[in-house]
Amino acid sequence: MERIPILTMGKLLLVTIQVDMHDRLALALQDDLTNRIVKDGARGVLIDISSLDVVDSFIGRMIGNTAAMARVLDAETVVVGMQPSVAITLVELGLALTGVRTALNVEKGMALLARGGTV
Repeated sequence: MERIPILTMGKLLLVTIQVDMHDRLALALQDDLTNRIVKDGARGVLIDISSLDVVDSFIGRMIGNTAAMARVLDAETVVVGMQPSVAITLVELGLALTGVRTALNVEKGMALLARGGTV
């Protein structure tokens, strides 16, 4: 099964989703990411979704749940690169992504984590 790479940058994990997400891949990413937060002692997670043109309700919930799990594991999550069509879809589906901070790009996401004392 394919996996999405998780890069370590100090106390930060960087995930760049460059493939179309399907349910099994999303669940595998969630498991991999939570395990890496614990293993690496990560304090922040930056998820780049700029390559995603479409997000369904399951993937939207998975992003929200992953951020909640990271928070319980003492890591802050920032999602960056959201396309306008994805933002519209998430709002239309009623998915508020509670607890998920967002930024326009990786640079702004890193600055957001740095202001929070994560990096």
